[in-house]
Amino acid sequence: MENELTREFLERLELMIENEDSMAITKELEDLHPSDIADIMESLSMAEAKFIFDHLDDEITAEVLIEFDEDYRVKFVKLLSTEEMVGQISNLETDDAADILGEMEDEEKDEIISQLEDKEHASEITDLLKYDEDTAGGLMHKEFFQARAHWAVDRCVVELRRQTEDVERVYTIYVVDENDILLGILSLKRLLFADPKEKIENIYNNEKIQFVKAHAKAEEVAEIMEKYDLVSLPVVDRQHKLVGRITIDDVLDVIKEEAGKDYQMASGISENLEASSTVMKNTRSRLPWILIGLAGGVGASQIIKGYEVQIDLNPALAFFIPLIVATAGNVGVQSSAIIVQGLASKDFQFQGLFRQVGKETLVGILVGIICSLIIFGINFAIGGDILLGTTIAISLFLVVVIAAILGAMVPLLLDRIKIDPALATGPFITTANDIIGLTIYFVVAYFVYL
Repeated sequence: MENELTREFLERLELMIENEDSMAITKELEDLHPSDIADIMESLSMAEAKFIFDHLDDEITAEVLIEFDEDYRVKFVKLLSTEEMVGQISNLETDDAADILGEMEDEEKDEIISQLEDKEHASEITDLLKYDEDTAGGLMHKEFFQARAHWAVDRCVVELRRQTEDVERVYTIYVVDENDILLGILSLKRLLFADPKEKIENIYNNEKIQFVKAHAKAEEVAEIMEKYDLVSLPVVDRQHKLVGRITIDDVLDVIKEEAGKDYQMASGISENLEASSTVMKNTRSRLPWILIGLAGGVGASQIIKGYEVQIDLNPALAFFIPLIVATAGNVGVQSSAIIVQGLASKDFQFQGLFRQVGKETLVGILVGIICSLIIFGINFAIGGDILLGTTIAISLFLVVVIAAILGAMVPLLLDRIKIDPALATGPFITTANDIIGLTIYFVVAYFVYL
């Protein structure tokens, strides 16, 4: 698609829309993936996008609708009539249909569901809408293969053929009892090579089956699927009844979204922003941490003001303030980033808090010694003041060690009290280390020049 979505391509498409040449538009887009078509439509005006949408096959438009950016989709569906939305929802898998309906007002949602001809499909969508979108129930879909343990292999094959009407992708066959309680999984290979009269209960696998409860958090689902290299994960209710499955494509969206949130939070952005987010939302999400940084800057300036005597004794002390501040911030952010990454991937699950803090302390000591020796050597080589070199070297060592400890401890403590440790990176650590670093620098200067 990189070669397709060019300014020339869009201009050519806009000309076709202006001339209402639907056949040319259809031919231009027929070989493109729905995701690429969604990108094209988002690059056009709403009216132009709607014209294209109206001239695509219903099955394609349903997939395009799912591929839209969420904020764009909310605006776009308002251009569709209830009848059009009913058609789109009918062509979608239950999880995708529930995602789109979940973005709509309750009155609109109920009207669309009530008009669906396939009442079983409508019922399954309604069930999914009961779950929060960031839970396993909100991620799962109702289309999956299942076999009952008491079936013979030949009957199982017949039943699975019937189920293929609803299931687009086959990953696993789930085995349940007469009460829909999940018992295990059955591989296609074992099914194909089994004796036709053999019972399913004799050939399925019931050992160490991974599953997730419907109310489990989406992050937990992602962790399980990543840890055990799963492409599909069964979902059960509180009675252990099989209610759905989650596929890897759904989890990739969760991982991408969580990574984006953590990156933004580490940058001091308090809300999840999209490219289409409004100016007001952008301002509201960025301003809190900017104000905190501003307050930190005021605090740092007051520290400098409080040590005017030391600066008067040797004005060259002021030249190295940026070095102390920048080094403290960098070391702190590095330490916190490593800890946050380890917490997110569960690498520290079986390791103690003090072990991680101790490790970062040792790293800080080594880095501090190396940096201090380098800066002292540079100062000595250029014929600098020995007292100044000593002040900078000692300060830099202490600042690096304390920044490493703080960078390690803060995310671990935040995690312990159930606050997202990503808050510890970026502006928070940088601002804290600026103030601490300056304080250390001038205290050391006070004692050196005493």
